[in-house]
Amino acid sequence: MNETLTRALSGAVYIFLLLTCLLFSNTSFYILFGLFLAIAVLEFCKLIKLRFYIPLLLALFCYTTTVYYRANFDPIYDKIITTLCVLVSIRLLFFLFSKKDTKIKKFEKWVYLIGYIILPFIIITKIPIGIKGYNPKILIGIFVLIWTNDTFAYLVGKSIGKNKLFERISPKKTIEGFLGGLTFSIIGSFLIATYYIGTSNIGIWIGIAILVSIFATLGDLIQSKFKRIAGVKDSGKIMPGHGGILDRLDSIIFVSPFIFLFYQILYYVS
Repeated sequence: MNETLTRALSGAVYIFLLLTCLLFSNTSFYILFGLFLAIAVLEFCKLIKLRFYIPLLLALFCYTTTVYYRANFDPIYDKIITTLCVLVSIRLLFFLFSKKDTKIKKFEKWVYLIGYIILPFIIITKIPIGIKGYNPKILIGIFVLIWTNDTFAYLVGKSIGKNKLFERISPKKTIEGFLGGLTFSIIGSFLIATYYIGTSNIGIWIGIAILVSIFATLGDLIQSKFKRIAGVKDSGKIMPGHGGILDRLDSIIFVSPFIFLFYQILYYVS
C-alpha cells in the first residue's frame, strides 16, 4: 500500500477513535487514555531501556486510582501533581538543551517515567472537567489547536522557512514555521472559543493557544531527543506511517501540565 495512503488511513482511524471516545462519555474517554497510557509506558520503557513490568503496574494503579477517586478537582492533589510535572518538565528542558547525548541514569529514568509520562496522562483526565462536569469540547479544542500548530508550522516552514529552530535535534523545524504555527493557533483559538465552545472568555483560549505553540513544540523536540539517544526513528509501530502512541501524543503530554497550571492560576485569580 502507498505510504501516503497508509499514513492517511492510520491518522483517520486515530482521530475517529479519539473523537468518538471523547464525545461518547467520560467512561470511554478514561478507558481510551488508560490504554494510551499503557502503550506509552511500554514505548517509553523501550526507549530508555527500562524493564516495563513495574512501570506498567505503577502507571495503571496511579491512573485508575485517580480516575476512580479523584476525577474532579482536589486542590491539594492537583497542586502536587502539577508541581511535580512542571519540575520534571524544567529538568527535561535542561536535558533537551544539553549538547551531550549521554546515557540516562537509572534514577532519571524513573523521574521521567513518572513526571513526563504517568502524571501528565492523569492531568489530561482532569482537563475536560469543567464547572458543569465533564465537557469533552475543552480537550477536543486543545487537540485541534495542537493539530493546527503542527500543520501550519510545517506548511509555513516548508514554504518560507530559512532559519533553523533547533537543527541539532530536529533539522526540519524552522523559526518561521514556529511563528506560523503560533499565529494560526491564535486565530484557531478565537474560532474555537467563539463558535465551538461558545464562550466570551476568548482571552483564555488565546492563552491556551500560546501555551500549546510553545510547549507542544518543546514536547516534540524532547521526544525527538529521546529517540535520537535510543537510535530509533519512531517510538513504536502501532500506527503505520505515524509511529507509536508517544509520537502522536508527545505534544499533549508535555503541554497538559502547563495548561492545567494555567487553569489553577485562573481559578485562584477569579
